[in-house]
Amino acid sequence: MGERVIGHIEGVVPGAIFPRRRDVKNSNLHGDTMRGISRLRDEDGIYVADAIVLNGGYEDDEDDWTRVRYTGASPDEDKSRDGKGLLRSQSWEYRDNAALKCSFERGYDVRIIRGPKGDSRYSLVDDYRYDGLYRITDLRTAISKSQALDGSPIEICQIDLERLPTPQQELTTVERRVAEVLEQQGELLDEELAGAVSDREVPAEEKFPTTRVSRVQRIVRDAAAARRIKDLYDSECQMCGLRLVGPDAQPYSEGAHIKPLGSPHNGPDVERNILCLCPNCHVRLDIGAVVIEDDWSIVVRAGMAGENVRAKLKRHSRHKVHGEYVRYHRDWWTGRGDPGQ
Repeated sequence: MGERVIGHIEGVVPGAIFPRRRDVKNSNLHGDTMRGISRLRDEDGIYVADAIVLNGGYEDDEDDWTRVRYTGASPDEDKSRDGKGLLRSQSWEYRDNAALKCSFERGYDVRIIRGPKGDSRYSLVDDYRYDGLYRITDLRTAISKSQALDGSPIEICQIDLERLPTPQQELTTVERRVAEVLEQQGELLDEELAGAVSDREVPAEEKFPTTRVSRVQRIVRDAAAARRIKDLYDSECQMCGLRLVGPDAQPYSEGAHIKPLGSPHNGPDVERNILCLCPNCHVRLDIGAVVIEDDWSIVVRAGMAGENVRAKLKRHSRHKVHGEYVRYHRDWWTGRGDPGQ
């Protein structure tokens, strides 16, 4: 495991799971087992923030996966007994807030780890998960939703963060070697494509480096979240019950995102947004041939041959599919008419 530094930690990639805060600290992702903000001395000896744990926090916090609005820290004596409320205003002079402000001023990215008490759309049941690097885009002094005991307003240190694009999230050393090979193959393909369109006026810079890097990362890393869900169900399809096994006796299934990744959906690559499906049911889900109701009933919207689907989606006790993703998928497809027509 790489040493604790600003930015990526060698050997730790987004999606890595840790059972306890102690494990997060031992991985060098965060420098503390209790505090939300991790501090690290920069080369000039000034403290900067290198990581944040999202695990409950304050009522003014907002987590939208790619964008986070985070409330700064306060001394214990300025917090309510449950630690979720504030008795007094926050200050940018307080050590942890000052470190975050310094990271913003120096343009440093911070690592974000989500804990089990965080936003239910993204958090695991019991564990902590490293979710990659985020850039601090803005900070301000704001007024909290709650007031002090005497009714006066409480000022908070508010920080906005945005997740770096997928191509800027780190690969492991082995993955980078594989990526280099795939990258070279992609460059050759780009040259062929460029030759195929040479008669058209296409600027040289309008090739596909960003798209290619994103694709390479997906190829070399079968997302950790999807692997965990498939292992949880032993590759049995949650919709139809089919469990495919190849001649090598290895089961095959696919991790299907309910709210799709990428534009225009921008669904998160987290366990609560992933189903373990056979290839057929994956396609059915992706084209809106099936949708899922709030009571987990599976509704067939287009005729299908082959395996029949279950009356209700199979759900493991440790797989907390979030209803928001199910509703998004259902609303998206039911708003587009009958897929069978």
